[in-house]
Amino acid sequence: NTLALLGALQAAAEQGQRFTRLIVSGIEHDSVLSAARRAAELFPGLRVSELAVTPAGAIDPQSLEAHLREGKGRALVSVMAVNNETGVIQPLPAIAATCAQYGALLHADAVQAAGKIPARLADLGADIITYSAHKVGGPQGAGALVARPGVRIAPQIHGGRQERGLRAGTEPTAAITGFAAALNALAPPPPSLRDELERRLREACPEAVIVGSNSPRVSNTTCIAAPGVTAETLVIALDLDGFSVSAGSACSSGRVARSHVLDAMGIDPDLARCAIRISTGWQTTQQDIEAFAGAWGKIVKRARSRAAA
Repeated sequence: NTLALLGALQAAAEQGQRFTRLIVSGIEHDSVLSAARRAAELFPGLRVSELAVTPAGAIDPQSLEAHLREGKGRALVSVMAVNNETGVIQPLPAIAATCAQYGALLHADAVQAAGKIPARLADLGADIITYSAHKVGGPQGAGALVARPGVRIAPQIHGGRQERGLRAGTEPTAAITGFAAALNALAPPPPSLRDELERRLREACPEAVIVGSNSPRVSNTTCIAAPGVTAETLVIALDLDGFSVSAGSACSSGRVARSHVLDAMGIDPDLARCAIRISTGWQTTQQDIEAFAGAWGKIVKRARSRAAA
């Protein structure tokens, strides 16, 4: 994502077609948000702005149109295909159409989309797309950047002429080959157990809130909050029961931080502190769903009983 954004900005400047605006959504992965902050430091005169999202977790194409209509000069837009915390599928084709109308270049972080929804250039309508191997069952540490013909990206790591001069450094052949093998072996997503999981969780705690449930979502992600039961309590207790879940931003390993995604959606801070993300995979079974729902319900009930005592 850093290479896509900073590389596109630098290449445009070198060609005398400088971007004057970088527009990102408020629910992007930290890799995009940090790149946007760095871009503001590296490119004087670049205006970085943030797209608002609806309470349902989706980006409103009309909000993007307002940004593009009001600003001046070329714009680079970065919008993810699927949110990594809520699983909400973003309206990329509509966003791409709006970008095309105003001559903006569109980057899509499709890391969470690959293998779950159609996520090629033609499917999403983007000019640049980024993927990661480990999200499709490949090895960690390999990724892919796909650009529409004619879109130039300037290297950000200099040295050798590896990867056609785009990124210096000896290629990790095993990881790249593993990524290709994972893509070739990609099968349709397994039958969704998400709805069954969410039904059982709501039975155990009717007050629970499933974030983004009113928007289209990928079939493997549930973001749920049980009011009054903190995410930290759930993460620790579920781990002791043999279940791994995440809380806060998805890459906040070792700490429970408040989610900027839920903040951008306008979720009440007290409720946001209770939200965890549950992901199912290719090997998840009905028995796994039943066991998890039972453990989650027991932990929530116990935590609420202690709070009421």
